[in-house]
Amino acid sequence: METIEPKTEVTTKSIGIKFGLIMAAISVAYFMIMNVMGIDMSQGFGRWGGLIFNVAVIFFAHKSFKDGNEGFMSYGQGLGIGVWVALLSSVISSIFTYIYVKFIDGGFIQTMLEKQEEQMQERGMSEEQIKQAMDMTAKFMTPEMMLGFGIFFGFIILIAVFAVVTIFTQKKNPEAVI
Repeated sequence: METIEPKTEVTTKSIGIKFGLIMAAISVAYFMIMNVMGIDMSQGFGRWGGLIFNVAVIFFAHKSFKDGNEGFMSYGQGLGIGVWVALLSSVISSIFTYIYVKFIDGGFIQTMLEKQEEQMQERGMSEEQIKQAMDMTAKFMTPEMMLGFGIFFGFIILIAVFAVVTIFTQKKNPEAVI
């Protein structure tokens, strides 16, 4: 006699948690690789390379949901997955960054400040303008502020990316009751 295994229900929460953890792991690994290689993450590939990984994770999260949902996913379900992924990924990767900056690499913030000062000099800003800008920037460049901003802006940016990607990955069930 055959036993029928119960079908595991696929929910936006279950997929969001799974892929939120995956995105957090990728974000931490990406941060470490870029940091070890000395690549500036505030511009160029360092800044936009992570977006490629984010879009890929979003695509696979949506695919996983649709695979368990007869091939369908509404826009709202896609964003629901996004909330979980963005929340988990932002919190975990920001906590990692906080620990790294606070306890592992004490010179990380100073290096970032020096790079910003260099960029301001290259733009032709006066010494007074640079000093004023650097004083303001230094107030926000603490491990604690980086933690808060990382969670908040990481969440907001990922939700925005999910909102755009979901436009292309959604597949409405024509039999769904509206």
